[in-house]
Amino acid sequence: MSLKITFWGAAGEVTGSMHLLEVGGKRILLDCGLFQGRREEARRKNEAWPLTPDAVDLVVLSHAHIDHAGRLPLLVKKGYTGPIYCTPATRDLSAVMLPDAGFIQEKDFEFLRKRGQTQLVAPLYTVADATAVVPHMVGVPYDRPLEITPGVRLSFTDAGHILGSASVLLEIDAAGRTRRLVFSGDIGRTGLPIIRDPKPPAGPQADLLIIESTYANRVHESVPEAQDLLAKNVNMVAKRGGKIFIPSFAVGRAQELIYELHGLVRDRRIPEVPIYVDSPLAVNATDVFRLHPESFDQSERLIGETHELFRFPLVRYVRSVDESKALNSVRGPAIIIAASGMAESGRILHHLRNGLGDHRNLVLMVGFQASYTLGNRLREGAREVKIYGEPVQVHAEVALIGGYSAHADRPELKRWVEGLGEPPKRGFVVHGESDRLTGMAGLLREVGVQDVAAPQLGQSFDL
Repeated sequence: MSLKITFWGAAGEVTGSMHLLEVGGKRILLDCGLFQGRREEARRKNEAWPLTPDAVDLVVLSHAHIDHAGRLPLLVKKGYTGPIYCTPATRDLSAVMLPDAGFIQEKDFEFLRKRGQTQLVAPLYTVADATAVVPHMVGVPYDRPLEITPGVRLSFTDAGHILGSASVLLEIDAAGRTRRLVFSGDIGRTGLPIIRDPKPPAGPQADLLIIESTYANRVHESVPEAQDLLAKNVNMVAKRGGKIFIPSFAVGRAQELIYELHGLVRDRRIPEVPIYVDSPLAVNATDVFRLHPESFDQSERLIGETHELFRFPLVRYVRSVDESKALNSVRGPAIIIAASGMAESGRILHHLRNGLGDHRNLVLMVGFQASYTLGNRLREGAREVKIYGEPVQVHAEVALIGGYSAHADRPELKRWVEGLGEPPKRGFVVHGESDRLTGMAGLLREVGVQDVAAPQLGQSFDL
């Protein structure tokens, strides 16, 4: 049986995860992610669709983040009618995240059209296009092998990255033996709140490993250290009567913060400060979290103490625009969690424009900030920034907590690879910037993987 893989995304960069595996005449797409970044560059990459719908027989999705799932609406829109295999929680998160991505594209197009930018093209896809994906999604629980095409068995293990995230094992019967292909997806950290720790698909030696490299050169602060820093910052700002603005990814990070703040309040480590979650997507995603307690880490004390992890008297969920604007008149102390995580769009911009001028306030960064983003400019100490095209003076304090990253650092990546068992015969490093890919390749060689490559976009390999 012939085997071939082609890398159509997250090759030499972080976003757009998409890898096509050809197995004995069947074509299996691992992820179908959207390229993200600067508007024009991302648009160009996403429009350069490399596959016709009849060039894909099956899709296997590692998790619901848009850089891994965000081109599924394009695939279906172009005529794909096959199944999309994922975990049940990933299916439910995708049902809210993909339509949200379509909604944002529609609104961005309408906004720019009103400003007279007539050279625009239509959104890549709409809410309706995104909604049409969900009926194709087939939920496969963790650790339950399923034959997805004759001679190919799929198993998911918990990747510990976000709710429902999975590492993928494909067992392929070929030439009288079984070949094992492992796709890491995005690997989470050990000890993150709510979800279980990552579980590599252990077993006989893997013939091929495709692995992410996001933080292959970094060592994060520990999760307990991150909890201490969160408590320290809340106490400090509460004493001076300020507001804490937290730019947050709506899925995963927002729920972790709510959970952590709930625990800190219960332990009386922080005062009873009102907490506002100002993101319709975060509100919807939190409801999905509540539907999937089977994915929670049952060893955590708070999970054992209460079923209402995300609803307690201090937290208020904000959906409407009017409710969001009304937060301007709320006097501190208060905590406002709003998307987007890099402060490039969404309601956090509205809050920053109104709050950066007050020295009592704090902007708390809890995630990766790409170099081109407003979040990064604030992190680097800019004293003036532009928001909605207008200059805003920065008098508020800015702080960073790195321990809540949803991606494993170098020691955690190494433990994960070692947890596979005997070193894989061949490794491909993806989903990382150049220095991280080099670092991950070195890590694989360090643990005994002899044949390692960092593929470029569109590059194919016979296996």
